[in-house]
Amino acid sequence: MLFRSGDFNMDLMKGKKGVIFGVSNTHGIAYGIAKQLHDAGAEIAFTYAGEAMEKRVKPIAESMGAKIIMSCDVTKEDEVKAVFAECEKVYGKLDFVVHAVAFAKKEDLMGRFIETSKDGWDTALGVSAYSLVTIARNAEPIMNENGSIFALTYLGSILSVPSYNVMGVAKAALESTMRFLAVDLGKKGIRVNCLSAGPVKTLASMGISGFSKMLKAAVLRAPMKRNVALEDVGKAGLYLASDLSTGTTGEVIYVDCGCHSAYASAEEMDEIGRASCRERV
Repeated sequence: MLFRSGDFNMDLMKGKKGVIFGVSNTHGIAYGIAKQLHDAGAEIAFTYAGEAMEKRVKPIAESMGAKIIMSCDVTKEDEVKAVFAECEKVYGKLDFVVHAVAFAKKEDLMGRFIETSKDGWDTALGVSAYSLVTIARNAEPIMNENGSIFALTYLGSILSVPSYNVMGVAKAALESTMRFLAVDLGKKGIRVNCLSAGPVKTLASMGISGFSKMLKAAVLRAPMKRNVALEDVGKAGLYLASDLSTGTTGEVIYVDCGCHSAYASAEEMDEIGRASCRERV
């Protein structure tokens, strides 16, 4: 049976309830996931960090009929605990939790990695990686069997990416954290995974120095010869949150048009060859 795009998921998440940490605007990856989940019938609770973000997140949450829209600093356990207490009060049990939270100081994303400050290191790993532990610990008591927790990561966790620096270390820590949590929670039937999206034009990514070059490089290297779209990532998030992925845990799911699997494209190798010839001349 053939399905038109958008039709296959109409009732996939009907009756499912969950919370997304990290939606900030309608152009981000977290929003792309939220939209797919909502369109598939899920009920979603939203969190935001601070008053400035409330103005952005509240209209998005309200457009999806959210019953819970709460402020939450993921570095503060009492605030994370409060979110799940409210979820239990409103929903009873949860079926999915999405971790889409990351932060590093701008100065620690520029220049040489070796200049990373201790405070910048602690901030990046605390917000971007340890928060998954805090969220999972507080989600566990109210997660349904076959529930799903997944976090957003990036290829910079395993490769040195310009201007990513300490965030790459934070994403590596996040992925390792995911695997340990998958073992802890697997006994209860709760899955824990990471979703690694290729470079996508978002408000956050456009603030990364040289991001436009990163997009072009990804197209050259990717076997599919294109950049990934928000819809691509959203559908992968839908897979991880739904019962389609009941046998998948402890995994990093790449949604990058195959960019992570290629050492270099033929075009890149040709350019390297030409550069080498110019150097010899």
